[in-house]
Amino acid sequence: MVLNRSSESRHLSLVPDLRREVFSLSPSSRLLASGFCSDILSTIGYDNIIQHLNNGRKNCKEFEDFLKERAAIEEKYGKDLLSLSRKKPCGQSEINTLKRALEVFKQQVDNVAQYHIQLAQTLREEARKMEEFREKQKLQRKKTELVMDAVHKQKSLQFKKTMDAKKIYEQKCRDKDEAEQAVNRSANLVNPKQQEKLFVKLATSKTAVEDSDKAYLQHVNALEKIREEWQSEHIKACEVFEAQECERINFFRNALWLHVNQLSQQCVTSDEVYEKVRKSLEMCSIEKDIEYFVNQRKTGQTPPAPIMYENFYCPQRNAVPPGKASGPNLDPDYSTIGDYSLLYQ
Repeated sequence: MVLNRSSESRHLSLVPDLRREVFSLSPSSRLLASGFCSDILSTIGYDNIIQHLNNGRKNCKEFEDFLKERAAIEEKYGKDLLSLSRKKPCGQSEINTLKRALEVFKQQVDNVAQYHIQLAQTLREEARKMEEFREKQKLQRKKTELVMDAVHKQKSLQFKKTMDAKKIYEQKCRDKDEAEQAVNRSANLVNPKQQEKLFVKLATSKTAVEDSDKAYLQHVNALEKIREEWQSEHIKACEVFEAQECERINFFRNALWLHVNQLSQQCVTSDEVYEKVRKSLEMCSIEKDIEYFVNQRKTGQTPPAPIMYENFYCPQRNAVPPGKASGPNLDPDYSTIGDYSLLYQ
């Protein structure tokens, strides 16, 4: 079947650009909305995003490998077809119009083989572009991931320090409360030295509470500063990651679209060269080929003469055409067996 222009243009349509669609929305409206967690130490939202990006990178690698394997298949097919076309006889003793059609056929099969080899080179180039794109995104992501890993580590470390300071502060508060209770219980004691020790312990515990309270508050403030920094970096990371994912989906889809276009073009091109074979076959003429053979190989128009019977003793007078029955020859010159005697009686 010959593809017309309308069907060809339909199959080889332009690759649409998805970036207009994906960037019409705020990048942070999706990944960021799903990337937070109420637990300050949890990174599950961020981890999910990273896992999705890793899966996307893996998918690109799989398509890259697919293109390479398809290229190997196309190249092998092209070389095998080329070898078949050039080495395998195919009607080599034909003559005239059918011979010319077969020559066109062999030439076009050769062309189709070359097209498949060229397609293999094109597919390898597309695989190389996919690999470059994948590595480029990997390097871009690495910078953001290093920043996020650092703020995650810093946030976790400061949270631990803050919780430790809180425990110390709470313990100092309990110590102060116990000291106050001890002073209240010793109000009726007559031993002034014991009361003095209790008051000193109470004063010391109050000082410890004040110091631990300041330390705890400082750690809380430091943690809040780090949390704000982490949140800011998290927002930036989500925006970067979503922009990358939009770019990846667009690039992947366009690559697949282009690949299908290349395969369609291969079919269209093959059909065009096979159409040349069909046209050459239309020029074949049975009558001309037979006439050509007759003119090239004719040996004459006169059939051979009949082979005449020739008598050994009288070849000219007794010649009888083949197939004609002959009776006993009464010619006296014709010798019969009666003219001879037996040697032994």
